[in-house]
Formats: sequence, C-alpha cells, structure tokens
Amino acid sequence: MTCRSKWPASNSLLGADPPVKLTQRAVRSLSEAREHFLERVHQGGTLIIRDADGRMRWWTWAGHRANATLAATLDEVAVPGQRVNDHWIRLREDMTPASWKSHTAGAADRLCLPAVDERAVRGLKFAEALPPRLAEATLSARLAGSESAVAVLSEPVRFVSIAGQ
Repeated sequence: MTCRSKWPASNSLLGADPPVKLTQRAVRSLSEAREHFLERVHQGGTLIIRDADGRMRWWTWAGHRANATLAATLDEVAVPGQRVNDHWIRLREDMTPASWKSHTAGAADRLCLPAVDERAVRGLKFAEALPPRLAEATLSARLAGSESAVAVLSEPVRFVSIAGQ
C-alpha cells in the first residue's frame, strides 16, 4: 500500500509491528485489532465491503482528513451527512464496481475540500473579524488531507461481500 503517514494503520493490521517498543498491553490490543479487522484490510489496496445488511463501506485506513476529503470529492457515491472517521467511508448501497470506476475516474484531479460545521466556524479564533466564507474556507483547508486522498485514490480497490458477521 502507498504510505499515507509515517506508520499507516494498515501496516500494523497486516502484521508489521510499528517501529516503537510496545507494552504487553499494546501487544495484546494490536493482536485483538488484527483479528477483529482481518477482513477489512488488504495488502494489495483498499476494500469496499458490503456487509450482511447491505451497507457498503470503503475501508481506506487513511485517517480523518483524507477520508473527509474523499467523502467530499466523491459526494455522488458517499452517503451524505455521515460522520467521517479514520478508517472508512460509508458508500451508497447501490454502488457497483462499474459505477465506482466511473465516479472515481479523474477524482484525484478534482479533489474537493471537506464541508465545515457551522459551529466550528463560529468557534474559530477571530471569527467575528473574518467574512464567513473566508472563515469557512480556512477551516476547510485545515481539515483537508489532499496528499493522502490522492494516494488512496491511486490504490487498487477490491469489492467484497461479508455474509453473517
């Protein structure tokens, strides 16, 4: 996989130990995480998994900023209004490999900045002194993970169905 950070979570989940000394508790936690996420990580790229309930998630393991950027860029396939996390992006349930290819073609060249919550704009230091659009653009740029998003988009994607979790 393309390295998206100093030590991507996917490396650890695939069996590589991070380049730091681990406590016994960390070793146990890492072992449990490897077992729990075994079907959600692949060394040859990212996974789009349809679970037993038909929900689809793109397991990027890219981090919050990259996933926020990817969800904004792929708004036609990402479930709107979802809470972005470090591990995956929720996709529309009607997604197929063919529609995925058409929606992601050229996406790296048209990245969008993530949407910003209105409360975050109000909480920005000196928010009263900034025009609202400038405050929103500033926060949106801070939330973006463009370099990591481009790296994820360059990786192969596998579609997988998991029955009866």
